[in-house]
Amino acid sequence: MQESDLIYDWNVVDYEFERDEAAHPHPIWFDDETLRDGLQSPSARNPTIEQKIELLSYMERLGIQKVDLGLPGAGPFHIGHIDAMLSHIVDNGYQIRPGCAVRTVVSDIEPLVDLQAKHEMQIQASAFLGTSPIRQFAENWTMERILSTAEEAVTFAVDNDIPVMFVTEDTTRSKPEDIKQVYTRAIELGADRICVCDTCGHVTPNGVKQLLGFIQNEVIPDAGVSRSDIEVNWHGHQDRGLGVANNLAAAEAGADVIHGTALGIGERAGNAPLDQTLVNLSLMGVIDNDLTLLNEYMLKAHEYVEVALPRNYPVFGDDAFETGTGVHASAVIKAMKKGDHWLADRIYSGGPAGDYGLQQKIRVGHMSGRSNIVWWLKENGYEETDELVAHLFEIAKNQRRLMPDEDVKAAVEEFLNA
Repeated sequence: MQESDLIYDWNVVDYEFERDEAAHPHPIWFDDETLRDGLQSPSARNPTIEQKIELLSYMERLGIQKVDLGLPGAGPFHIGHIDAMLSHIVDNGYQIRPGCAVRTVVSDIEPLVDLQAKHEMQIQASAFLGTSPIRQFAENWTMERILSTAEEAVTFAVDNDIPVMFVTEDTTRSKPEDIKQVYTRAIELGADRICVCDTCGHVTPNGVKQLLGFIQNEVIPDAGVSRSDIEVNWHGHQDRGLGVANNLAAAEAGADVIHGTALGIGERAGNAPLDQTLVNLSLMGVIDNDLTLLNEYMLKAHEYVEVALPRNYPVFGDDAFETGTGVHASAVIKAMKKGDHWLADRIYSGGPAGDYGLQQKIRVGHMSGRSNIVWWLKENGYEETDELVAHLFEIAKNQRRLMPDEDVKAAVEEFLNA
């Protein structure tokens, strides 16, 4: 039997991911903002430079194309970390493309001039500036002031050969005429990358498609440039829990670069999780990155940044590929007994554990059947007997939760030594 005969995939009914590569500057890329935007999380710890370099190495090996190394405007300490990471990128011949977030002011961009000269490589200046009416009202800004600010900063960067990604904060709540005006001016001044932001986690997938459609079909053509000459970035947040859905919608709508962070860390409810985005686009067949190191990367980010990794976090939480339910475990075990890893990895999982360096695990507890116990004994090197299985079954049924392996082992040893 063909594997395709075992799963009827409703996801592909009347659906096709379409992308005319000739109309884009490059295939879909990813920008990892863990070390900048992610560290704005109220719960985050700023990792040591050695830890940041280790996280950077995972990004490189996972084939992530861009990284935000930090905010040089935050002071000498941050510039020192950025400098060290740039040295590591150069010394090790990394392919990942570095960038730094900057306020749209000359003083934030100036450190990049020196860093570019020192490391002899381009460093993207991700220059952000708020454009939404609510932000303009709170700041007492006018569009004239916004345009003037953008002109000074973008001109300085371009004159110093620094590639500019012009970022409009809160794009998803900005007026079309304001978006068009500020992006057009930035493009005219030499910015060949723009970033559309859902800064407050406001937008829905439909809003993503409408906004990106407007930018690609009206803003870029009206600026007098070809779509293939402008890199369109998408940057989302999790305030409404739509970060991953919006990232997928952005990819479908034609974005060239999708932003995110490890485990979705970031300010407030966090940024769009890059890990879940990679998993879904891989399962959709949109990308072919080798993601077997992704679990290691998430565990390191969890350890070094000290943000929570809930047990039920998709794919990378401890519970993601574990089951203690008798019916579910029985099906997984039957698949394993067939010697069919592909089948065992999918019978009760929407994503295959093996693709991310993980594996299915059978647990014992109050919802377990005898098959859970038989499998657990076999996997842990114990001889299966009817009496031992019955003993563990009785113990398991009196538990209020799944038993840690240590507790099961203790129960087995007690029985065997009785």
